[in-house]
Amino acid sequence: MANKTLFSSLSASLPRATAHNAAGGPAYVLQPKHALAQFASTGCFNGTFYADADTQLNTLKSLIDQVIDNVFLAKLAVYSRERACLKDMPAALAATLAARDTVLFHEVFDRVVDNGRVLRTLFQMIRSGQFGKKSLSSSLQRAFQRWLNSASPEKLLSASIGHDPSLRDILRMARPTPKDNSRRALFGWLTDKEQSKWAPATEVDLPEQARLLIAFRAAETAEQQIALLGKLHARWDLLADTAKGVKVWAAIARTMGSQALRMNLNTLQRHGVFEDPAMVQEVANRLGDEDEIRRSRQFPYQFFAAYLNATDAVPQVIKTALHKAAESACGNVPELSGPVVIGLDVSGSMQSAVTGNRGRGGTTKMRCVDVAALVAAAFLRRNPDSIVVPFDTQAFDAKVDPSDSILSLAERLAKFGGGGTDCSLPIRKANTDYAQRKFAGVILVSDNESWVYQGRPYFYGTNGSTGAMTEWEQFVQNQVRLHGGDFNGPKLICIDLQPSQTTQAPERSDILNVGGFSDAVFDVISAFLTSDSGRFIAEVEAVSL
Repeated sequence: MANKTLFSSLSASLPRATAHNAAGGPAYVLQPKHALAQFASTGCFNGTFYADADTQLNTLKSLIDQVIDNVFLAKLAVYSRERACLKDMPAALAATLAARDTVLFHEVFDRVVDNGRVLRTLFQMIRSGQFGKKSLSSSLQRAFQRWLNSASPEKLLSASIGHDPSLRDILRMARPTPKDNSRRALFGWLTDKEQSKWAPATEVDLPEQARLLIAFRAAETAEQQIALLGKLHARWDLLADTAKGVKVWAAIARTMGSQALRMNLNTLQRHGVFEDPAMVQEVANRLGDEDEIRRSRQFPYQFFAAYLNATDAVPQVIKTALHKAAESACGNVPELSGPVVIGLDVSGSMQSAVTGNRGRGGTTKMRCVDVAALVAAAFLRRNPDSIVVPFDTQAFDAKVDPSDSILSLAERLAKFGGGGTDCSLPIRKANTDYAQRKFAGVILVSDNESWVYQGRPYFYGTNGSTGAMTEWEQFVQNQVRLHGGDFNGPKLICIDLQPSQTTQAPERSDILNVGGFSDAVFDVISAFLTSDSGRFIAEVEAVSL
């Protein structure tokens, strides 16, 4: 009898791993378009556990060089900004188009550059020369001029926050021709020019919002500032330096949008806003407004970030409101076609900041493991018959109650582990401990840097595959046997939280690799488990220009 291990149908269906990931483990290489899409959905240009900022930039440029499809780059730039909600990556792709195809650059410019922060980032990237252009040609100038002349006064005032480059730098380089005296006066004021150089415009021509901001900064009393806030629609950080006391800060809090309010709880605490119980309750009510959360499609991640960043001094009522808000936001997470096994990577590399190391004071407290735990908890909340398996080089028994608070679940799950990485373990646990349960599939939330299998470092699975693929083939055979009938087979989804060119499971009809942790990921996963229409690259290519 021939060796059944060597000549089994399972062995024949397993693809050999032909690459190594950053941790040195066996892996599969993603196609350039797919790898670039992973970067565009997760990249941060800051140091991560396995790659510093320079390495990320060089890898991105290498992938861009391999993708000659400029239309795809344009669609990916829009996807990265509008769906993945990133800032630097879409700007990098737009800077590439500025050198490759100015027609497509103009097509995507207004959708990618939707605020002053992205405008400054794009300007900085072009000026650096890293993506092929080092100056603004007349064609590129027209795009910047169009933005500067069409942006509302409020948007231009917001764009004036920040430096290196500053809005003043952009105005001097783009040299827009003001469309009227109001815009001429505003450009002059924003660049600190003497009023005589605004001619024929004068201070009277300044837009109302600029005049109100000047009046707010010059006001001598808190009462005067509060009266002006009723008409002034400016970002709070334009007002912070001159705000006169707690009452003004409380009035500023009332003008903040829901996102600014959620992100600046510590600032409001420092300025005494929460010394007033009425303000505490007002802020808590706004944070927990269920209708607003559902309407704006906010997801639990945003509230977990606020919860993790809130200092001990922030009142418990507000922290409780963040819990409530995260619960409401779970309604925006899709219900899947059936229970799934959720593999939660809690290894050492997952302890790094999800947006990379930005230096002291700039690095988020939100780690990869926090995001992964929250994704797992959110799926469990909407799909309570699913199971969560935290893993590093062992699979942990997570006794969790799906009805527990979503933030408490995430916080508890994130405390497991800290060792190496074996991405096969959740699937292996399903094949052993849950061998008689039916599942729609497996979701792995990880940084994809598996390097251990069966307790052995850098060990391959059957037929030279990864350990995850060996266990997955066994899982497929078992689930097909359990379901019988018309079951088309389970699906494997690998969610990668960090930019990478490799994966533990190659793309095929039953396997999806997706990058990022925005709402787009939830939608792609739901569609993939229902049909094959929600593939990651298909979602990018479906973007309309």
